[in-house]
Amino acid sequence: MTGRPPPAVLPSPLRAWLGLIAALAALVVVALGVRYAGHDEPGRMDRWVIQPTADSVRPPWRRLALATDFLGEPAGAAMLVVAAVAGCLLLRRPRAAVFIVAGAALAVGTTKVLKPVVGRTIHDGHLSYPSGHTAFLTALALMVALLAAGRLGLGRTAGTSLVLAAALVAGAAMGWAQVALGAHYPTDVLGGWCTALAVIPATAWLVDRTADARRREPS
Repeated sequence: MTGRPPPAVLPSPLRAWLGLIAALAALVVVALGVRYAGHDEPGRMDRWVIQPTADSVRPPWRRLALATDFLGEPAGAAMLVVAAVAGCLLLRRPRAAVFIVAGAALAVGTTKVLKPVVGRTIHDGHLSYPSGHTAFLTALALMVALLAAGRLGLGRTAGTSLVLAAALVAGAAMGWAQVALGAHYPTDVLGGWCTALAVIPATAWLVDRTADARRREPS
């Protein structure tokens, strides 16, 4: 095929830094998983954070926590993904649309695989590590920030700062909601956040590599 290649979903100036961050995040996910495997109570790190009960978070904060939590539920997550995919298609970025779907699926899928492996539980045996809600919202924010950094042509420092800031804001918002509602321990939230940081750069690289390989195939 000829013509200008479509823009990558993982901008080249960010690849090295995000690759390093992804590797470190994966190590944190594994370390926390090993540390809290089979536990059914908060650990020392969790006790550093105030652990609210279901009745201690009152309106309007409880309504805010529930609204944020909804964004990680199947219906809310589907709405966000559809909106992001629609935006990509309107901008004629089919590769970006594939990236959004693949990244969200892999981030959430990774947490679902890890939960029974780690076996950490909260409230009547519900598997809790890592937090899938936190992984999803962080992953979506990461992907949107990556696409924005590429579209704006940001360099390594500005692009990495944008991506990490988006991840931090999304992860903190969902993490607060999960802890406030008593759905997760703080370390579950950290594990979910790091899961997204580990999965999304790898997914972006894989999407780019696959799309470029298909583009080079003779028609």
